[in-house]
Amino acid sequence: MKCPHCGYIESKVIDSRPTDDNTAIRRRRECLSCAQRFTTYEKVETIPLIVVKKNGTRESFDRNKLMNGIIKSCEKRPVSIEQIEHMVNDIESEIQKIAKKEVSSTVIGEEIMKRLKDVDEVAYVRFASVYRQFKDVNSFMDELKTMLSDRGNK
Repeated sequence: MKCPHCGYIESKVIDSRPTDDNTAIRRRRECLSCAQRFTTYEKVETIPLIVVKKNGTRESFDRNKLMNGIIKSCEKRPVSIEQIEHMVNDIESEIQKIAKKEVSSTVIGEEIMKRLKDVDEVAYVRFASVYRQFKDVNSFMDELKTMLSDRGNK
């Protein structure tokens, strides 16, 4: 495994354990050159999933893209990286369950919003503003009103 710090290709495994949802093995490694530690994950290889975008184009599902989008939404918010990883794992598992080979980007977006709403409302609004492409302040306010009324119904 290549070290992300120095690029050396030899490392040793310090610790191995299953993830919370038992879908992967988390390994702590130590580089044999620079002694820096890093984490890797080992997962079962699945059939590649194709995402159908809103404009009709297709691209391979990219877990990192999903993770980065959620991280941007949660920037400067009290959301831990573990919570984000848990959300990404849940979303990926849900997508694998509902999709055979292709999934709409809309389905992915709705899954992200569903989880962000429960974790952090500010992150939810940030994501929604990009995902729903609000045209003006009124459409943004409509989303906030919906969110507040949903909160009142709980």
